[in-house]
This record gives sequence, C-alpha cells and structure tokens, in this order.
Amino acid sequence: MHELAQTIEHYGLVVVFASVLLDKAGLPIPSYPVLLVAGALSVSGGAQVIAVIAVAVSAAMIADLIWYAAGVRYGRRALGLVCRISLSPDSCIRQTENVLSRSGPWSLLFVKFVPGLRYVSVVLAGIQRLRLALFVFLDGLGNVLYFAVAVVLGWLFHDALDAVMARLVHLGIFGAALVAAGLAMYWAVRWIERQRFIRQLRMDRISIQELTDMIDAGQLPVIVDVRPAEARMREGMIPGALASGISEGPRVLQHLSREAEIVVYCTCPNEASAAMMALHLKRAGFKRIRPLLGGMEAWVSAGRASETAVSDTASAVALSDRASRNPELAPNFVDPSRNSETLA
Repeated sequence: MHELAQTIEHYGLVVVFASVLLDKAGLPIPSYPVLLVAGALSVSGGAQVIAVIAVAVSAAMIADLIWYAAGVRYGRRALGLVCRISLSPDSCIRQTENVLSRSGPWSLLFVKFVPGLRYVSVVLAGIQRLRLALFVFLDGLGNVLYFAVAVVLGWLFHDALDAVMARLVHLGIFGAALVAAGLAMYWAVRWIERQRFIRQLRMDRISIQELTDMIDAGQLPVIVDVRPAEARMREGMIPGALASGISEGPRVLQHLSREAEIVVYCTCPNEASAAMMALHLKRAGFKRIRPLLGGMEAWVSAGRASETAVSDTASAVALSDRASRNPELAPNFVDPSRNSETLA
C-alpha cells in the first residue's frame, strides 16, 4: 500500500487514469484501492478531489464508449468477450437484462455498484441501440457517482488509510507481499467462480441443424424461450416456442411427461440461461432437455424464420392446447374447460 501511495503521489493523475481505464476495459484489476488512496492523498497535498474524480470519469467514459461501440457493431458476440476478459460468470448477462428491463436506461446510474453487471450493462446499451447522447449522459452521471464514492471515502477516512499504509511500511517486504497476495486472491476467486459456473453448464447441446431436422420431420419438441420479455419483443421468437422465466420452467411444464423432448434457448454466451433452466428441469425430473447451441442468434443466422413474441399467458394457453391434443406428451394433463363442463 505504501508503494501504491508513493506511485500515486509521484505520478499523480496518470496512475488514476491508467488504473480506471484498465478496470473499465474489463481487466480484473480493481481501481477502487487506487481511488481510495488518491482521495486520502488529496488531504496532504495530492491532486484535488474534483480533479481525481474528473480524470477517473474521463478514463471510464473512453472504455465505456469502446464497449458501447462493440455492442452496436458486434451484438451479443461482444458479451462473450467481456465476460471472458472480466472473469464474470455468463449469468450476469441475464441479471443485467432483467435490471435494464425493469428500470430502463436509468439503470446505468446505479448498475455500476453491482459486481459483475457494470461491464455488461454498457455492452447491452449498445446492443439495444440506446441513443448515444442519452447513453453518454446517463453513463457519465453513473460514473461520477460511482467514482465519487471511492474518492470521497478516501478523503473522509484518510487517517485510517494513513495508519494502514504506515503499518505496511513497518512490515517492509512482508507488507508488499501481503498486498500482492490480496490482489492474487482477488484474481483467483474471480477465476474459480467463473470456472465453477462453466462446469455447471456442461451438458449436451442440440444444434440448429438437429432441431430443424426434427421440426421438418414432424417431431416437434417442446421449445422454451428463457430470454427476458424485452428481448423476445425486440428479436422475436422461434415459431411455436413457449416463454418462461428460468426458475418458472418446472411449473410451466408441470403437466408434461418427464420423457418429453425439451429444447431451451437464450442469447447468452455458453447458453448460460438455457443451461440454468435445463438444470432446474432436471431437478424436477425431466430427462430429455438440451440447450440450443448458439441460441436465438444462431437460429436467425441460419436463415430460419421467427415469429412475434407472445406473453407468458399466451404460452401457457398454447401449451395446454398442445397437451390436450397429444396425450403422450402430457399423459396427466386435464383440460380445465372440459373439467368444468363435466362438473356442470
């Protein structure tokens, strides 16, 4: 920590700019410790608090605009890249989409405070073609809030930070080793979490060609779309697919035979949301579930048609109709309308 303080004191705002730029570029290098120290040093002759915040925001905006442009140009392929670079689990994409769906563009003001979501939110803004002027305004304001917290905390608690740095100086090389070990542990935890998540998702996939062959042969599986409603409205759905949330799958499909062929799709890297839904269904006893390799993006790229999105209620009605006409698909299904007629 003492070496960090000396570096910041000597090179000033250059260190702040570089650390924030690398952090916001997606590299697992936390910039908050640098900003805390910069805030503490502002009390004893370092750069002024306003200057530190301004430089941090400038660096962040450069990185964010690059990721925004990547989202506009490369679409969801950019999401896979940002998850790999930042060592964030691919599930953070679905979480960020849910936040953006509920709060809209205004979520850019606070999503940076949620670990794992601050990188993805910028790329998603580009994918969703958020107006550049609005993105710059909201993202810039969000960055001001995010970095101001770190710098002001460093300024307020400079005595405590000075005490920590003094203790590390007293420890000498052991203090430096302690700081290095802390950084290494941070990287290790991020890497282990991502690898553990990827291992959870290891299961057989079904390719677009396999799925279309089944459909063309009249062997239509139960297809489930687990994307957020906004994504379904924007991009359409695979014809005949059902809309469902990840954790709602077992309830939505409760009347189906546990031997039913089920295909689940999303638009996440590594089919993360679809694989998570498949895990929920397996725990509920379903045996033949496969995520669609490449998801909706692969379906569209293959030149297959899509249909207008349907609501969860319409999906439930469609599934009930299909189950009533196919006893083998849902042997335990009871048509509510027929049941009410019988009671009458």
